[in-house]
Amino acid sequence: MTAAAGPAEQLWSRCAGCASLLYRKRLHRNLDVCPECGEHTRLGAPERLRQLVDPGSLRLLPDQLPEADPLDFVDVLPYPHRLSAARISTGLAEAVLCATATIGGQPAALAVMDFRFLGGSLGCAVGELITRTAERALDDRVPLILVTASGGARMQEGALSLMQMATVSQAIAALREAGLLTVSVLTDPTYGGVAASFATNTDLVLAESGARMGFAGPRVIRQVTGRALPEGFQTADFLLRHGQVDMVVQRRSLRGRLAALLAAARTGRPARPPVPRQEPAPHHERLATPTVPPAVADGHRAVGERPADDQTPAVRDAWDTVRTARHPGRPTTLDYLDSVFDGFLELHGDRLGGDCPAIVGGVARLAGRHVMVIGHQKGHTTADLVARNFGMASPAGHRKALRLMRLAARLGLPVVTLVDTPGADPGVSAEEQGQAAAIAENILTLTVLPTPVLAVITGEGGSGGALALAVADRVLMLQHAVYSVISPEGCAAILWPDRSAAPQAARALRLTAPDLCRLGVVDEIVPEPATAAHEDPAETARRLRAALLANLLPLLDVPPAMLVRLRRQRFRRFGATRAGVRAGAR
Repeated sequence: MTAAAGPAEQLWSRCAGCASLLYRKRLHRNLDVCPECGEHTRLGAPERLRQLVDPGSLRLLPDQLPEADPLDFVDVLPYPHRLSAARISTGLAEAVLCATATIGGQPAALAVMDFRFLGGSLGCAVGELITRTAERALDDRVPLILVTASGGARMQEGALSLMQMATVSQAIAALREAGLLTVSVLTDPTYGGVAASFATNTDLVLAESGARMGFAGPRVIRQVTGRALPEGFQTADFLLRHGQVDMVVQRRSLRGRLAALLAAARTGRPARPPVPRQEPAPHHERLATPTVPPAVADGHRAVGERPADDQTPAVRDAWDTVRTARHPGRPTTLDYLDSVFDGFLELHGDRLGGDCPAIVGGVARLAGRHVMVIGHQKGHTTADLVARNFGMASPAGHRKALRLMRLAARLGLPVVTLVDTPGADPGVSAEEQGQAAAIAENILTLTVLPTPVLAVITGEGGSGGALALAVADRVLMLQHAVYSVISPEGCAAILWPDRSAAPQAARALRLTAPDLCRLGVVDEIVPEPATAAHEDPAETARRLRAALLANLLPLLDVPPAMLVRLRRQRFRRFGATRAGVRAGAR
């Protein structure tokens, strides 16, 4: 709906669907659904809560968090200015409103996103608030309901916003383990990192009529593919036809459907003792490196500490680093499998009908120990790049990786992942096959995988496509690799006047290895020889092999339950409390 022009604009609205002029009070009585054509107007979080919960039952949860601008991000406006404007215009502290309430007499914890606040973007504070709500649901032994409305992860918080996908996912995993129902309600729109994590990895996924959901947005898909999109692409009915949601619900029926689901869950849930959870660390602790037993701590360097023989050159400009990370001669996963590992046996297929060439994986040996290696594969020549879809995995690729991760856990093999991708496949068929849910399931599974997981960012670490292989006990990064929530070109196109600002965006995103070490996203930088890895692949392989062994061997002595607990601590601490750690600090 759009407000009608003129002095009566507060009394009348024009429907965006059928252009009917509607009396606002009548529209409000109809739950902001056009009585003429059924168009569902976007709702703010306060109004959504009012419609969903029983009168008098709503109890808002605290939403005050430390002010966070971890990157000192500036585009045409400083990030704090954008936050202040959003708070004034919406009356909200952040892009989510969290509460406990009853729905049809059934208790629940709710986190409701608000698209009016910076596009409902997922930043550190939003991730922290949703995670706290999930933890409240766990403490109270009640279901969790997430109402999503988001354009994706928040660019102004860089890789830290990307980490929130894992943070919230592992909170949902804890609710699953406790036998508590989780439900997401997709509203219009739900895209990007939100779609590829907690919006689709809950037990049940409902879509409000008229909602749109996908990993890549329609504009991006049209630009990349050059194709017109199918009729009704990514709409609620499209999602239902492609098996990606449990049901499509009219707004007037949503409260009743939720009440019925909550009642069924309460009736069927067996009595269980409360599940203890790990409390967040105090603000002053180093948030990305949890306390580990001596067997692990002795074998690890401190975050960001370089080997004694490191003779790396001065830090490069971020845009130069982006171009180096994308160099076609840079060693690929198959190159490293030949030079770092021994006896690689490739395993194919997702067992559901596909074998994505952008993901390679299988069993290999590292210093005589068997490991499961999974990585993105780009190629060096144009023909190779096209054949491998430039390292952009399809849903089949993510599901192949998921199958191999689970196989490794059953066999007791450590998992090593090699990340080098611009992002996940942004094609029409990928959306039809459930790209967002495939990434979400990988992230959730990695948070609870009972075997050591070691990830290496070897080239490009692009958005959720990278994170799907990078939820790990230890994250290493080659010196001239990059890891970011969005490409510099994409960021520039959204926040700057044009894409020519990509170098500025690269600097603002803090996507280089030194920046990410300071933020705690990466545990160790693997130095590259001379100018870059492609200049001396053999020496790069030697250094990478040494770093893998130094980080992996101590993890082998950690019991599986402790591994999972420490991994969860690692990602739990990527919240709003990271405000005190800035990538720009020197």
